Amino acid sequence: MSEEFKQDAKSLLEDIGGSDNIQAVTHCATRMRFALKDPSQADVKKIEELKSVKGTFTQSGQFQVIIGNKVADFYNEFAKFADVKESSKDEVKSAAAANNQNWLQRAMTFLAEVFAPIIPAIIVGGLILGFRNILEGVPMENLGGQTIAESSTFWNGVNTFLWLPGEAIFHFLPVGITWSVTRKMGTTPILGIILGITLVSPQLLNAYAAPEAILNNEVPVWDFGFFQLDMIGYQAQVLPALFAGLALGYLEKFWRKVIPEMVSMIFVPFLSLLPAIILAHTILGPVGWTIGTWIGELFYAGLTGSFSWLFGLLFGAFYSPLVITGLHHMSNAIDSQLIADFGGTGLWPMIALSNIAQASAVVAVWWMTRHDEEESQITIPSFISAYLGVTEPAMFGVTLKYIYPFVAAMIGSGIAGLISTVSGVQANSIGVGGLPGFLVIQLDSMVPFVIAMVVAMIVPFVLTLTFKRFNILTNAGLDFNIPFFNNK
Repeated sequence: MSEEFKQDAKSLLEDIGGSDNIQAVTHCATRMRFALKDPSQADVKKIEELKSVKGTFTQSGQFQVIIGNKVADFYNEFAKFADVKESSKDEVKSAAAANNQNWLQRAMTFLAEVFAPIIPAIIVGGLILGFRNILEGVPMENLGGQTIAESSTFWNGVNTFLWLPGEAIFHFLPVGITWSVTRKMGTTPILGIILGITLVSPQLLNAYAAPEAILNNEVPVWDFGFFQLDMIGYQAQVLPALFAGLALGYLEKFWRKVIPEMVSMIFVPFLSLLPAIILAHTILGPVGWTIGTWIGELFYAGLTGSFSWLFGLLFGAFYSPLVITGLHHMSNAIDSQLIADFGGTGLWPMIALSNIAQASAVVAVWWMTRHDEEESQITIPSFISAYLGVTEPAMFGVTLKYIYPFVAAMIGSGIAGLISTVSGVQANSIGVGGLPGFLVIQLDSMVPFVIAMVVAMIVPFVLTLTFKRFNILTNAGLDFNIPFFNNK
């Protein structure tokens, strides 16, 4: 089976800089993943000319070579020539981060890996809120102007029941964050879960009720005699949970170094968890809430202020370049903060529109190359994935390869973002990006969002064909180097 890859595997080893340039290597479902000692030694042009290779890209310091569904066979043949042992994905990721990422990229990678395990739950929550939005917020003429929930006992029960997982996902988000932070830091996840619960305990004043209670001077307190501490919860808050989780992780790592192993089971959890809880409710929680509020207000001002059109244009246009650098992962935290503070987010709709724009640009490339079977193996899965909210295959496999589709997508996304912000489009939560994005859009925003979706579909498609027809930027992709902050 692997005999068909023999020559290409041998050539890949030579073109990547030989065995001495490989620090770690593994493979996933379709790609070879390398942590290279010197990425500049990899001859990307020669590698992409290999028959077995469908494309390359670099992400988070990893050099990845797209092979396809037979990547396992390719890897087995490659390993014979390279004389290397297979590493785990985490080992490759760690090696790549250590050698090829600067402090900013490492910070973004950490943030991404904290939020990545939580995103499926947030997407589920978004779909649930979208469905409840239809049940309880859409008056139907054939129901006498009532909503579905108002007209049916069954659907009212369904609507009420669905708030159970909805509340668990969004109100108790800090539990997921503190768990994920400790998991990422290699410390004890159950301590992270307990820490998160102390941030959202029913004993505390709910964060959503806190502003009114503060205004009326009705905040409950812990009274220690010589000082008092506000009993305020951090439901749906991101930064307080992130800071608390980091404190717990670093405390546990510190105590494990200084406490003898024979008594570590007793003292390490106690000396890590209790101080972390105290810090969370005295310093980290209030500071995180304040910073998160400032960030949310800044973006909210951009989304609703006099220059919202400019904010929407710029964010819509430049979100895709943020994906290249990894900075786009910050948007999850910002969206969560906006939802917690303002009951919705105008940022996420533009992210969904950007995904649609990238997909539509790839559709145009597919249309122009539809008779090329090998090219279609890349373009068709890429635009399907992007329409469903995952744009990396579209960008790294197609639009960045040619550049002019990427620019066309940026322009279309920018125009769609302008429409979105000028119209005040709001989403109830983070949802499934791309075409399913309408499921979490608030009802009064649905029409302008659909208009923006149409723009994000048509403009990139037409511009990509136009750029190709008039040879605009058509040569820009030949020597284009993707800036990953690691090209030192």
